[in-house]
Amino acid sequence: MAEIERRHFLVAAAALLAAPRSGLAQQRPKVWLIGYIGGGAPGTYFDEFHKGMRDLGYQEGKNVLFERRSAHGDFKRLPAMAADLVNRKVDVIVAATTPAALAVQRATSAIPVVLSLVGDPVASGLVTSLGRPGGNITGLSLANTDIPAKWFELASGVSSGRKIGLLANPKQPTSQWYVRDIQSVAQKLGIEVPVAHAATANELEGAFTSLNRERVGTFIVLPSGLFDAHIPQIARLAVQYRMASIGTSAVYAERGMLLSYGQNYNAFSRKTAIYVDKILKGANPSELPIEQPMILELAINLVTARQLDLAVPKELISRADRVIE
Repeated sequence: MAEIERRHFLVAAAALLAAPRSGLAQQRPKVWLIGYIGGGAPGTYFDEFHKGMRDLGYQEGKNVLFERRSAHGDFKRLPAMAADLVNRKVDVIVAATTPAALAVQRATSAIPVVLSLVGDPVASGLVTSLGRPGGNITGLSLANTDIPAKWFELASGVSSGRKIGLLANPKQPTSQWYVRDIQSVAQKLGIEVPVAHAATANELEGAFTSLNRERVGTFIVLPSGLFDAHIPQIARLAVQYRMASIGTSAVYAERGMLLSYGQNYNAFSRKTAIYVDKILKGANPSELPIEQPMILELAINLVTARQLDLAVPKELISRADRVIE
């Protein structure tokens, strides 16, 4: 009888000891694992996304962890990076730039994917429609049919009378559409628009040689993760060859190009966090419409203008959201 009572005591004691542990386990918050993959340089855009997550209550190490992958403009690395994130069983993948998104699309059809800094997701084959994306992909799109014409207008406003050129990455899926749209506008005005291609950083010098040979005085840098990763080099070459440079986001003007017009990539990256939050709270990505926020700004770098001995029209300066002096 004593042995039976002793066993009952041990069982009861074990239950009491286990109860607090169980209670703590139930209170411990879920730690989400977020994958982030970009085609360009790491840093600024992820940092802004990170701020967006923090503003929504996510604290790294407490209720969220991040796995970051950046191709530095070398898109051949993206498939392996995407596969690695999938193997790590992340809860959501943020794909920054179209090449990164395409690599993730090929790597998984199950893990939710949030697009960030992506051009036209429908034309790229990432989703079936903006309103109802279908599948596992949703997020934000940079696509704006009016922007290419605006780039051309700005280039014409600072042109020295020589040709307006384009710097394009042939491996960037969206480049062909931008080239088509800009050349269509230029053709109506009887203006020739030469295109120089660079698929790697080593090809940038040759691209500028080509633009110079074509007597280009102003050029537009078309969106590409490669160019994002090498803005200072592009800005230096532009000054070296005495060309006015037009970038597609404020960061281009900040880092030495003459002017830029387009989406505020930092604000855009922060907004990406809202989609991730919705998915973590149970939203189905196939039913989340893709948003095309118009967070546009014009930035002008007057330091670069002085290096080029270029007088930027006062009317253009008055319209700028940011002037770098």
